[in-house]
Amino acid sequence: MQNGDVVIGIDGGGTHTRVMVADLQGNVLSYVKKGASFLHKDANAKQNVHQAIQEALQQAGKSPSQVKQVTAGIAGYDSPSDEEWVTSLTAVPGLHCPKEHVNDTVVAHSGALLTKPGIIIISGTGSNIYAVTETGEQIRNYDLCHYAASAARFLAYDATFELLAGNIDETDQALAAAILSHWEQTSVAGLAELARVGFIEDQRERNRRFAQLAPVITEAAFRSSRLAQTVCDRAIHQIAVGIEMLAAYFASEEVKLSFIGSVINSDYFRQRLSSTLQKGKNKQYRIVNPAFSPVAGAVLQALSYLHIPIHTDVLHNLSLHPCSKMG
Repeated sequence: MQNGDVVIGIDGGGTHTRVMVADLQGNVLSYVKKGASFLHKDANAKQNVHQAIQEALQQAGKSPSQVKQVTAGIAGYDSPSDEEWVTSLTAVPGLHCPKEHVNDTVVAHSGALLTKPGIIIISGTGSNIYAVTETGEQIRNYDLCHYAASAARFLAYDATFELLAGNIDETDQALAAAILSHWEQTSVAGLAELARVGFIEDQRERNRRFAQLAPVITEAAFRSSRLAQTVCDRAIHQIAVGIEMLAAYFASEEVKLSFIGSVINSDYFRQRLSSTLQKGKNKQYRIVNPAFSPVAGAVLQALSYLHIPIHTDVLHNLSLHPCSKMG
């Protein structure tokens, strides 16, 4: 390998694509953020990723021939049947190096826990719980046929349905007004008419509009809205069940956890879930802040693929870029 060689890390989410180019010492040369990578959430996913890769290489002053490894974590890559559309995302002209495509939870874990044993919980645009045990076994809650409906859109659907069902009291007035305003309605009856025709015909757009309501709901829960707390507590319980299920596969008594995503890092979710896990059934839990962002995790995984030791100098170099950290 030559001095000018680089790797590309990609965090392909349901809302944004993040691409990072780094040299073999972990120095970040460029970072680009574009639209979603998940085809089922954005019809322009392939174009988004291609543009992000090409712009990142241009900003770094590198050609595709200088890239020695691409590691891409892609939301929605859940089965072999997804391989065709996933691999097309990185099929950029001239980019002929080895390419590793994994679910986005894998690079998120690599960044958050530096590939060490533990569980990451993702709850934002999507929802996923992913564990790497002491023996290196990788297990998702999906593998156990479990799903925690804690993605942003699910909170909003649930809260809207509760409002339509009349399950509100005096603590919910501000939330009810916010939901009606979001849908440009002046009454619950008007919202019911909108619901009767499916809100919005296009599923992608409908889910996107619902997801925009999630911060309103988590904030309302923090401010003691009973409806919002009911909705959030359901999702938190499902997350806790998923964590306990995966934790049972660990040998140690204490399991590290890391939270990723706007929903799970909201004040209400973080406090309530942390409190719930203090009374853990299967294990004791230690919540740690993610060491690196998912896109930086993808860079680390790409370097590891090339058998480059991830020593402290590499980690230090990577940490110097603001987008290598969460937040």
